[in-house]
Amino acid sequence: MRFPLTSRRLYAAAFACAAVIAASASAQETAPQAAVDPLLTRIKIATVGAADVAATEALYEKWLDFKTFERGTVSEAMAKSWGTPNTAGKAFVTMRGQGTPDVYLRVVAVDPVPGYKAMTTFGWNSIETLVEDPDAVYAKLKDSPFRHVGGPANLSGGTSPIRAVQFKGLAEEIFYFTADTSPIDKAVLPRAKAFIDRPFIMVLAGPDADAVSKFYTEKFLMKGYPPRPVAIGIIAEAQGLPADHEFPLGLARAAEPGNNIEIDGYPPSATVRPRADGQLPPGVAMASFNVNSLDGLDIDFIAPPANLYGGKRAATFVGPAGELTELIEDPRP
Repeated sequence: MRFPLTSRRLYAAAFACAAVIAASASAQETAPQAAVDPLLTRIKIATVGAADVAATEALYEKWLDFKTFERGTVSEAMAKSWGTPNTAGKAFVTMRGQGTPDVYLRVVAVDPVPGYKAMTTFGWNSIETLVEDPDAVYAKLKDSPFRHVGGPANLSGGTSPIRAVQFKGLAEEIFYFTADTSPIDKAVLPRAKAFIDRPFIMVLAGPDADAVSKFYTEKFLMKGYPPRPVAIGIIAEAQGLPADHEFPLGLARAAEPGNNIEIDGYPPSATVRPRADGQLPPGVAMASFNVNSLDGLDIDFIAPPANLYGGKRAATFVGPAGELTELIEDPRP
């Protein structure tokens, strides 16, 4: 759900984008339960690659109310699982908010990548997060080290009850802070359980949105809607394109409501994400999802599943947009 930097025209484009996501969310609530649930159950960890872990940790702690509960260095086993051997020994912190304390933000050290700019490369680009009040988030963050990108404003030209504001972090990671302001019995988005709660959409960009959508819907039985052309002003501005440039945009839904992948199609002017050799990419580096089981998935993992999270097995694959996606076993009751 995107907001532009300057003009009313760009806002209108962003509202159109968000409106189709809201409509899909509404359809999910009213449609009959599918015979087979999607194999990705929910978002578990959003990982950010940062040149300065301590500065990003301090930013999230002071301004997002996330607290560190795990600190250390990346193990050889985890680096192998991610396919990033030179990440072994790099510092990391794992942080959680007060609303949903078992969904995490993780910050992993990467070597600086000069010139990297958000929303110009393929891969995971943004983290959309449930909040109680986007206006209060704006008031808190506007004088912070976060860079204000857009909003707060209601979607669909002000007619939608969904309201959002957008900021950029120190590592070129984009956060959308979003709330559904309608009465709870009419809401299409989950209610935040804290001032700033948890990621509910991970935004993925690729050179072929249809191929990315097909991959996640076929491999993981995810529902949603296929990519359709939408003018997204903030991406157009980041890439130096006309404000009315249309990007394919689709959505794939995980099994638990309020856990989605937004799929954006980027033009040929976009590039593969630059990164230091053998390390995670900068910015939004990886998305981790829970699955009931890793067995039987039609996925080519970088390395065989390994016990990485307190005895829970995990494995990572490189997706069709070059993105790193980690799957962590955690059977649903």
